[in-house]
Formats: sequence, C-alpha cells, structure tokens
Amino acid sequence: MIAVVDYGMGNIGSILNMLKKAGADTVIDATKPEILYRADKILLPGVGAFDMAVQQLKEKGFWNILKQLGQENKKVLFGICLGMQLLGKESEEGKEYGLDLIPFRSKRFQNRSPLFR
Repeated sequence: MIAVVDYGMGNIGSILNMLKKAGADTVIDATKPEILYRADKILLPGVGAFDMAVQQLKEKGFWNILKQLGQENKKVLFGICLGMQLLGKESEEGKEYGLDLIPFRSKRFQNRSPLFR
C-alpha cells in the first residue's frame, strides 16, 4: 500500500489520481498519522512554504512518525517538490529544520536570467 501524507500542503487528489493511473495497487489518503505504519511506501507531497509545512506536519502528528520510520529504514519514503525538501536537513527558504533523513540542504534557485530582473 502507498500512503500519501495529507497534511494540508499539497494537491492530494491529483497525486492519488496519478498513482492510480500509473497502476498502483492500493493508494490511500493518509489523513491520520498511524496509517503510515501500515503502508509499504510513503509519499510526502508539498506545495508552499517550508516553515509552514514543518509546522503542519508537527501539528497533525506526522513529524515524529515520519522521522522514526525514515531513520529506521522501515519504509520506502518519497518526496515530491516541497516534500522532497522536507526530507533534508534545512532549506534556505525557511528557518525550521527538516526531517534530516537525507543529508542535504535545499538552496534557492538563483535567477540569473536578464528577462526576470
């Protein structure tokens, strides 16, 4: 089973539809943290601000479970967009620390195009 973490910071409906279309057997919208224990794979999506996402994961009870499962290597854990940034140590786009499951720091894109100056 693939659990898509629903913490209020992503387009869960689109991700669920995409996984079903790709042929995923069982996909569940994980609105409760304890669902993650039953999943084989966990997908952490995200759109928006890094710090707000960290706060939402903590408020909804996902933070410690994701950290535990990731550190124990008990689950396959994927991140999409902001979700991937959250798997790292920290982001230049926020002051909060990430889950620190993968040793990287997210950096802002440096827009060097003269079209956007």
